[in-house]
Amino acid sequence: MKQLIQTLKRIDRKGYKAYNDIKGTHEFSDFRLHMDHVQADPFASPSRARVTLSRKALELGPEVEESDARRVAAIDFFALAMQEELHKQKGKPGIIIDGPGQEMIDRTAVKLSKDHLEIRLSIHLPARGRTIQGQEAVDRLTKQLPEAIQRAVQQHSKQKLTAQLELADQQQAVRRYLQDNGCIAFVANGSVLPRASGVSNRPMSGKDVISFQSPKEREVTIELPHGKPVTGMAVPKGVTIIVGGGYHGKSTLLEAIERGVYNHRAGDGREFVIADPGAVKVRAEDGRSVTGVNISPFIANLPADKDTSFFTTENASGSTSQAANIMEGLEAGAGTLLIDEDTSATNFMIRDARMQALVAKRKEPITPFIDKVRALYDDEGISTILVVGGAGDYFDVADYVIMLEEYVPYDVTEEARRIAGEHPTNRAKEAGEAFGALTGRRIAVHRFDARKGKKEKVSGKGRQTVMYGTETIDLSAVEQLITGSQTNAIAEAIRHASRQFQKPAPLPEVLDYIEQTIDEQSLDGLSPFKNQHPGDFARPRRFEIAAAINRYRPLRVER
Repeated sequence: MKQLIQTLKRIDRKGYKAYNDIKGTHEFSDFRLHMDHVQADPFASPSRARVTLSRKALELGPEVEESDARRVAAIDFFALAMQEELHKQKGKPGIIIDGPGQEMIDRTAVKLSKDHLEIRLSIHLPARGRTIQGQEAVDRLTKQLPEAIQRAVQQHSKQKLTAQLELADQQQAVRRYLQDNGCIAFVANGSVLPRASGVSNRPMSGKDVISFQSPKEREVTIELPHGKPVTGMAVPKGVTIIVGGGYHGKSTLLEAIERGVYNHRAGDGREFVIADPGAVKVRAEDGRSVTGVNISPFIANLPADKDTSFFTTENASGSTSQAANIMEGLEAGAGTLLIDEDTSATNFMIRDARMQALVAKRKEPITPFIDKVRALYDDEGISTILVVGGAGDYFDVADYVIMLEEYVPYDVTEEARRIAGEHPTNRAKEAGEAFGALTGRRIAVHRFDARKGKKEKVSGKGRQTVMYGTETIDLSAVEQLITGSQTNAIAEAIRHASRQFQKPAPLPEVLDYIEQTIDEQSLDGLSPFKNQHPGDFARPRRFEIAAAINRYRPLRVER
């Protein structure tokens, strides 16, 4: 540390590039500071640094890595503690960590190795104009940083860490229950599903909040380690319809389930809202590109005999985009589809009896989802949870019907069946008994061009966009992405795969390779910066990686 202070004092008031003199490793009394990258000027991206601490000194034994869920919970614990501590510092934040939101997901902000805990940080090195402010840098690196590390990491609450690890065990116990008992989702009694606002993912608070209470018909109790059993609503495999009036909580329940593919920390309100990890939210997405997708189970007999078994368009309609989103999700390995009527194409979801009478089937290329959802489960084992507000025809194909009334769920399955019997719709089924062909594609991932000028450039730009070379990949309709750190990882994952595959390969094989790389090498394995700060990554699911690949407009595929 003394040498770092001396260097910063020596370069005080020099040109900004002199900060390069602090690049390298600096020994502090109880940790090491690695300055891996020093920003080129005050207006560039901040410098990248790592702090390594002894696990033995922190008393972090093997219990933090007994399972992958525990390891991720520990990473989340220290990343959040560091984030909260840094936010307490006065003035414009000079030290930043890629801290978590409400979900506990794997990220590069913290790394557990055999002997060390590593904290990865971004640091703005102070300047006035382009002149180094050495004394302020001394304060930032040798006072503010050690103080934050001490309070957030070295003095961490062992009791709180243990509680978070045990919560991860409990959440995995619920996931095992779902898998062992043929269920795709669980919502615990007492859960707080609404969020604070449309721009905040924190739980709603106040006297008006209505906590979740399961219908008795759907209620189960699950034994948990480290505590009492948890009771709540289990959603079995099959076709489940969520109904109710507007603003009564239908979409709120579905949104909680779609985020249930991730574990949540205590106090979120959704910590025991657990979903099938293979659940994929699909919606209409007007204007997206589609390349070589077999949408024939839903759309066929297009004008001019356009082939829908290998369908390509630069500008998909609502119905064709939703059909493509479903088929791409199945190709990537989805086990459950989550669909909200509000974000779906009406003509894709249903054609009622009157429209069928006016427009004959031979004149309508679209086979609506209502006529395929049953076969999708019976033939392929793919479950669906569907929010419906205005199409009671779906009662005919549902296994279970849940009604939300002022955020309180009721099982109305039998009543829905009675109504369906007493009020037949007289609509004709527009599909046969089989779902249709599921055909894969070979993706030319080696043709993804990361070049922008003379250099390769790939990155995430917020949660909704991947910049890949000169191309922009729009992920705004991929609703289960939760952080821009995931889009950063997606960009690097695609580049990583493009170097491995020298010829077209099946998409599942590409996704398996990316997941294997992360499993074996951690998210660091995607980074071009070996043994340094890898960048701000959070682990994406294979479905969101596939979504990015499929939305790359120059994409080339083979049957």
